[in-house]
Amino acid sequence: MSDELNPAVTDEATEAEEPIKQRKNGLYPGVSDELAENMRSGWADTELRDLEPIPQAAATARRRAALSARFPGERLVVPAGNLKTRSNDTEYAFRAATEYAYLTGNQTEDGVLVLEPTAGGHQATIYLLPRSDRENGEFWLSGQGELWVGRRHSLTESEALYGIPAADVRELADTLREATGPVRVVRGHDAAIEAALTDKVTAERDEELRVFLSEARLVKDEFEIGELQKAVDSTVRGFEDVVKVLDKAEATSERYIEGTFFLRARVEGNDIGYGSICASGAHACTLHWVRNDGPVRSGDLLLLDAGVETHTLYTADVTRTLPVDGTYTDLQRKIYDAVYEAQEAGIAAVKPGAKFRDFHDASQRVLTEKLVEWGLVEGPVERVLELGLQRRWTLHGTGHMLGMDVHDCAVARTEAYVDGTLEPGMVLTVEPGLYFQADDLTVPEEYRGIGVRIEDDILVTAEGNRNLSAGLPRRSGEVEAWMASLKG
Repeated sequence: MSDELNPAVTDEATEAEEPIKQRKNGLYPGVSDELAENMRSGWADTELRDLEPIPQAAATARRRAALSARFPGERLVVPAGNLKTRSNDTEYAFRAATEYAYLTGNQTEDGVLVLEPTAGGHQATIYLLPRSDRENGEFWLSGQGELWVGRRHSLTESEALYGIPAADVRELADTLREATGPVRVVRGHDAAIEAALTDKVTAERDEELRVFLSEARLVKDEFEIGELQKAVDSTVRGFEDVVKVLDKAEATSERYIEGTFFLRARVEGNDIGYGSICASGAHACTLHWVRNDGPVRSGDLLLLDAGVETHTLYTADVTRTLPVDGTYTDLQRKIYDAVYEAQEAGIAAVKPGAKFRDFHDASQRVLTEKLVEWGLVEGPVERVLELGLQRRWTLHGTGHMLGMDVHDCAVARTEAYVDGTLEPGMVLTVEPGLYFQADDLTVPEEYRGIGVRIEDDILVTAEGNRNLSAGLPRRSGEVEAWMASLKG
């Protein structure tokens, strides 16, 4: 990573015509007047004209209209967020706040959507960083200048892409400080914007805004469902990639699996939607095993929980538990088939008009029946369910909403989500599991260290449901045949 120049230059320094601040230990002591003048000229016009709106522009306009109707007469501020430092002067890859991306389709750092109240509703403006200034040298002297990090869209280009009037975000904080009237802001993404509003907002009112935007995503529109299907289809191909290289993973570690899936995610999408769980052997009993640094051994199971995030930030969330050598042992098959049966019962319970909890209850009942049947917990089944005793081995809920966040709609009201009713357009996961910890002395030794989860992404339809991830086999015998075909 080059550090030949890249001195920091602040807006304040530029406006006051102060000397440009250099990076400590940079190799150039400064910029001559002649070089500065040379860098101001000789650049082609790169403005992009005749741009088409982004595919979801009509959908984001409808979402903003619904938001406007919910909070009439109030100024609404929704930031994208800022770059976060990874270490010293390097940053994490930027991922726009879900609320912002949902309402605009834009994904650039420092952006802010503001809805100004009008007599007829709201006037939306998207505040963005404009093109880097070539006159003052920002484009080549600033660490975030375009010669260092790449070209940004101009404000005119952004208006064409997103269908929203655009303005310079560097002026927004001052504007907000002078604002009057009721204001709400989505917190947690942009400290400078929040500071400008500190005496104008309340936590309670801001939370109402955040909750509304979370609940707005419970039912997906046609564009969103299409994006989720894209994410799932890429994820299916990522799982196929992994099966093809299990021999290389055995020679190295779980990281080979992680890297293999990540390659598919980056080639076909924006990123992975969450940290991939590549859990081999007893690691499968750790629900969120993301260290992915353990051995991959023939005879063990591999629990792979991973999802591709599309370029529009919709993510899949799929899990399969695969025999590393391609064949389940008798005990592995017994446990796997029990989880499969539980998932079948859960998926069958997903339909419009059903309670959100129904698929969880259906899956838990099947798993509990198996645990009682195997003599691992004393029945009757109703007693075990009432006391929650099965949770020693099932541990987690059986699913969650899915969308732009892997755990989408997370701050929705309980009565609208967990205690709510399923509607067509909702997308959720169904993912029962059984996990027998390596040190669990309450189960026979041969069970210990076996963890199984099967997870699919289910769309609620008017007729019932559709499994978006049906492209991956689930039955144990079909899994084995699929793996054998991929290994050639």
